[in-house]
Amino acid sequence: MPGQNDKRNVKLDLTIACSLFAAGVVVSVMSLAQIRAEHRMELAQATQPLQGTPSTDQDKMPAEAKPGGERPTTPAPQPARPDPQTQGAAGAAKPALPPAPAEKIAPPLEKK
Repeated sequence: MPGQNDKRNVKLDLTIACSLFAAGVVVSVMSLAQIRAEHRMELAQATQPLQGTPSTDQDKMPAEAKPGGERPTTPAPQPARPDPQTQGAAGAAKPALPPAPAEKIAPPLEKK
């Protein structure tokens, strides 16, 4: 027998469903607002591009090249050479693996 009790249950269920729907909408709106706010904070906290100091080398002009003229007075850079003191020192690099045993070493290749 459909009666007052059934109408009350439907009304209660509808009220609960509407309140859950409204809560979902509120949570979604808050989430979107937070995402947009974080995105704006990232843009606001971006660092300014670095500006280098102006070089003083721009004022210096290279020497003019003259045929048969003098050579530059600045000596060429020397290649890097290790100090003889560090060659045999304890701080020198050591091989990662010990040398291979004699039976593991192949004979040298023949020349053609």
